[in-house]
Amino acid sequence: MFGICNLAIVPLRLEPSDRSEMTSQVLFGEHFKVLEQTHKWSRIELAFDSYTGWIDNKQFRVISEPNYNYLNTVPAVLNADLIEYVATPGNSLMPIPLGASLSFLDHTDINVENFAFEGMKTTGITGKQNILRTAFMYLNAPYLWGGKTPFGLDCSGFTQMVYKLNGYKLQRDASQQATQGEALSFIEESEPGDLAFFDNEEGHIIHVGIIMEDNYIIHGHGKVRIDRLDHLGIYNAETRRHTHKLRVIKKII
Repeated sequence: MFGICNLAIVPLRLEPSDRSEMTSQVLFGEHFKVLEQTHKWSRIELAFDSYTGWIDNKQFRVISEPNYNYLNTVPAVLNADLIEYVATPGNSLMPIPLGASLSFLDHTDINVENFAFEGMKTTGITGKQNILRTAFMYLNAPYLWGGKTPFGLDCSGFTQMVYKLNGYKLQRDASQQATQGEALSFIEESEPGDLAFFDNEEGHIIHVGIIMEDNYIIHGHGKVRIDRLDHLGIYNAETRRHTHKLRVIKKII
């Protein structure tokens, strides 16, 4: 079985329960495989990053395998504004967040609700120079474990969505993203748009941010914010201490 998200933002949970931890979110237009199903819940695998979790059966619509395969082959078309709306023939409006997927709207077999969209779109690879411009759109967005939108997101949800909006594919979690790209030996080798990863005392990657010019970094910590970056890690000038220990810098693009 295959499905598509026809709501704005749907929680993806660790277990099949409304009380279970939200590990990520499924945004409008994202499509997926259904791996198993109960009377209320479905365990899915997102097509974009192969991330798995449970969603409520009432919060998606089934699509055919040919339509799933079609969405895997067409270029990604995404909402490029902080918030936009899709309209139905009855002129009811539904808000959708930055990064929502619009690729299915021109396919009548999939767009059975006849959603219409007239807002700003982005598609394809825009280039590394646009990474920071996109990142600034999320500035001051509150931290939310598992979140992927300007209304709440975690550190890796932030980096994944910024890269996705520019045509690049990152995995969902910071530890997964740290396996991608080319490692750099020194901060001085990095360029704006590269990713910096940070570990805990056990050596596990727990945080990621996007490098800016002049030794600054934009990252999700309490909110999406800008801090100093040095050879030790992230330095918060407000608290006058380092908050994260630098592990590795990766050039993804």
